[in-house]
Amino acid sequence: MAGLNERKVAVVGCGFVGSASAFALMESGLFSEMVLIDVNKDKAEGEALDISHGLPFSKPMQIYAGDYSDAADAAVVVVTAGAGQKPGETRLDLVKKNISIFKSIIPEIAKYNKEGILLIVANPVDILTYAAAKLSGFPENRVFGSGTVLDTARLKYLLGEHLKIDSRSVHAFIIGEHGDSEIAAWSSANVSGIPLNDFCEMRGHFEHDKSMKRIAEDVKNSAYGIIEKKGATYYGIAMSVRRICEAIIRDEKSILPVSSIQHGDFGIEDIALSMPAIVGRSGVEGAVPINLSDDEISALQDSAKTLKKVLEDCI
Repeated sequence: MAGLNERKVAVVGCGFVGSASAFALMESGLFSEMVLIDVNKDKAEGEALDISHGLPFSKPMQIYAGDYSDAADAAVVVVTAGAGQKPGETRLDLVKKNISIFKSIIPEIAKYNKEGILLIVANPVDILTYAAAKLSGFPENRVFGSGTVLDTARLKYLLGEHLKIDSRSVHAFIIGEHGDSEIAAWSSANVSGIPLNDFCEMRGHFEHDKSMKRIAEDVKNSAYGIIEKKGATYYGIAMSVRRICEAIIRDEKSILPVSSIQHGDFGIEDIALSMPAIVGRSGVEGAVPINLSDDEISALQDSAKTLKKVLEDCI
């Protein structure tokens, strides 16, 4: 695209997630230039220096702290900036706080960068993806969230552990909200084309409903468990950011469950949530039809209603 440097990425927000994402992107070799932007310029400079000092072990790259004008020609702008949830704070309090932060961030990005892709990573990612699409004025295909890419990876990991197989051979999605109302799409899950239940039986597992319930709960509660033990989650999401950027920059047309604004599939409209989509150089290039059971469709619609209610309460 004219005016864009295809080898440049901007990371907005240098907290745990932003700095881990910046490190993962440096390691990826996808970019030759990366600008880190944070309200605390010293923090951005410190992270840029720290990561840069490892460049002799990696590939040549220019990494520096900057401001929004430095993101003007970035092919991808990764937005991780936002407040974290404090003890005693409701999810709605957090949403309101982060929408307010986005009202100052997103127009600044859009003022300088007209053609790049906005990848929203801050939480709650579905609400903030919707807000970013509206605040930026960008075409919807160029504004999407990391969604349930990490939740899906957690599902594949846990199924790989359960079945004692390579998790990359597991094909399954978490869809809907990145949060408590997310859904494991069991009816379309398979291992290298073999229906999941059949494969489970090949591996000596027969209590399907019990196992599915346990694994889905473990996926949903993964972040809570990690936060309880170490205070925050950042490596898994950083690798998810790297994977999404890879699909964009290499124009891979990969199918990833990113969060994007829905237009009528399963009766869901005008809200961002995660469904499998083709991701390539122009962003979200199309939805991928997925077979769902009636119960899964109903749960997905409930997830959308949950998000809509939060959005209405914020506006």
